[in-house]
Amino acid sequence: MIANIVKPGHKTRGVLNYLYGPGRANEHTDPHLVASWDGFAPDPGRDPEATLAQLATVLDLRVKQAGHKAPKNHVWHCSIRAAPEDPILSDDQWAAIAQRVLNATGIAPAGDQDACRWVAVRHAEDHIHIVATKVRGDLRPPRNWNDFLRADNELVAIEKEYGLRQVPRGDRTAAKRPTRAEQEKARRTGRSITARERLRTTVRTALTAATGMDQFFEILTSTGVLVGIQHFPSGDIRGYKVALEGDTNKDGEPVWFSGSTLAPDLSYPKIAGRLTVGDPGLAAPTESRAWRRLTQAVDRMPGHLTHSDDGAGQAHIAVLVETLDALPLIAPTDLRPQLLQAAAAFERASRSRVRARHQQAQATRRAVKAILRVPPPKDGALLAILLDAVLLAVVAAQHWHRTRAHDQQAEAARQAAERLRPVYQAAAAEPLAVLHQRGNQMAESLRRHQATVLCQALPALADEILAEPGWPALAATLAKARSAGHNPGTLLAEAATQRELDTATSLSQALTWRLHRLADLPQHTANTPAPLQAAARVVHPTTQQRRAR
Repeated sequence: MIANIVKPGHKTRGVLNYLYGPGRANEHTDPHLVASWDGFAPDPGRDPEATLAQLATVLDLRVKQAGHKAPKNHVWHCSIRAAPEDPILSDDQWAAIAQRVLNATGIAPAGDQDACRWVAVRHAEDHIHIVATKVRGDLRPPRNWNDFLRADNELVAIEKEYGLRQVPRGDRTAAKRPTRAEQEKARRTGRSITARERLRTTVRTALTAATGMDQFFEILTSTGVLVGIQHFPSGDIRGYKVALEGDTNKDGEPVWFSGSTLAPDLSYPKIAGRLTVGDPGLAAPTESRAWRRLTQAVDRMPGHLTHSDDGAGQAHIAVLVETLDALPLIAPTDLRPQLLQAAAAFERASRSRVRARHQQAQATRRAVKAILRVPPPKDGALLAILLDAVLLAVVAAQHWHRTRAHDQQAEAARQAAERLRPVYQAAAAEPLAVLHQRGNQMAESLRRHQATVLCQALPALADEILAEPGWPALAATLAKARSAGHNPGTLLAEAATQRELDTATSLSQALTWRLHRLADLPQHTANTPAPLQAAARVVHPTTQQRRAR
C-alpha cells in the first residue's frame, strides 16, 4: 500500500467536490463514506438528503470556532492505494485501515475525544481518500509532524497483517519527480521528457566524464546547458544551477534547477566530494589496457561489498552507476538504448541513507574516466567481459541493499540487472561465435583433455556444461589460459565461486568470460565500430527509457 499526503490546503469543500465528482476521466464510481470521526457524518454519496455543503460544514466546525487561531491551510488530505494484484478490500477493512493511519499520524489518535474531525471516502475499488480538518476539539492543532513516514510505517504492518503485497519503501533519497506542470510543459513544447529529467541525465553524464569542477562546468556548457555558479563572499563556490536553452518561464527567464533539486547526490558538495583534480592516474593508457583496468576494478566490487564497511560499500555502488552511465557512450550504437535503460534503472540504487566514503572507490572512478578518453578497442570481446563484470557487480549491489532493507534500491538494482542481461548476450554473440569456431577446430585429443580438466575442477556442473552449445568456446578459452601459463582447473574453480553463476542462462558462456577476466587473456576475436568521442558526448533517455526508472 502507498500513502500520498498532499500539501495542506484551505478549501474543504473543494476537496470534497473532487472526491464525490466524476474524476478527471470519469474514473470515480459510487463515491461514499466508509468511515468518519464519529460514524454519523452526512454522506452525499449514499444519503439522498445529504449535501456536500453539509459535510463541509460539519468538518469545518472547529475551524470556524478557532477563528483567527486556526491554521490557514487547515485541510489534511491523504490517499491510500492498494497494489494492483491485491485482493479487493471491503468498506469495513478500508475503514479500519483509515483509522489506523489517522492514529499513527497523530491526526486522530485512538481514544482521543478531542481528535480532529475526518472522513474516509471511497470512490474506487483500490483506494480511499482521508480528509481531515486540522483543528482539535480543544481548538489546538494536531501533533502530526513527520506524518508521511509514520503513515508509511503503519502501512508496512497493515500489508503483513492483511497478506497484501509488501511495496518497496523509500528512504527519501530518491530524485524528485517532475511536477504535473513540468510534464504538461514538455508535452506542449514537443519534448519527450521534462527539462528536469533531461538536465539530470546531462549532469550525471558530465560528472562521469569530468576530472574536476572546472571541467565539469565546461562539459555542461559544451552540451548547450546554461550554468550559473554561486559564490560565497570569500569567492569560494557555494553551489551551482543549470537550465536548458530555450526553457523559460512566463517572464522569458530561464527555468533554473539547482543540483540538489535534480537529485540528492548532484548537489555541489556531493559532486565536489567525488571529483578529483589533476589526478595523475588519468594519463591516457592504451585502449585495451584502459578497458582491462576498468574490468578488473569492477570485478573486485562484489568482494568490496561483501567485506567492506557500509560507507565504503556505498561508495563502490556510487561509482558503479558512473560505470553504467559511461557504457552508452562507448558501446556500439545498437546497444546504447538498452544500456541507457539499465543506467536509468540503477540510478535509484546509487543513493541510500548510508554516507559514502568516496575515497575508497577512487581507483574505480579513475578507471571509468580513463575509458572515456580512449577509443573503443578493436576487439568486441572486451565489451562482453566488462558487461559480465558489471552484471555481477549490479547483482552484488542488489544483495547489499536487500540485506540492509533498502527496498527501493534493491528493486532498482534488480531491474537494472534484467536490462543488462540481454545487452550482455548481444555483445557476447559475435566474439563467442569466433571462440566457438576455434573450439570446434581443436584436435579431438585436446578437446577431451579440456573436458577432463572441467570434470576434475567442477564435477557437479561438468555434465551440464558439456551438454551446452557454449562448451566449445569454453574449451578454447581453457586452452588459451594454459598457453598463457595459467592452471585452467584452478581458474575454473575460482570463476565458479563468484556470484550469479546459479542464475546464468549459460554456465559455459559465463565461465568463458570470467576466465578471460581472471587470467587477463589477450583478445583477438571481433571488431567494434569506429571510435566515439565519448567524453564530450551526452546521451539523453527517450520517453520509454525514462519510464523504465
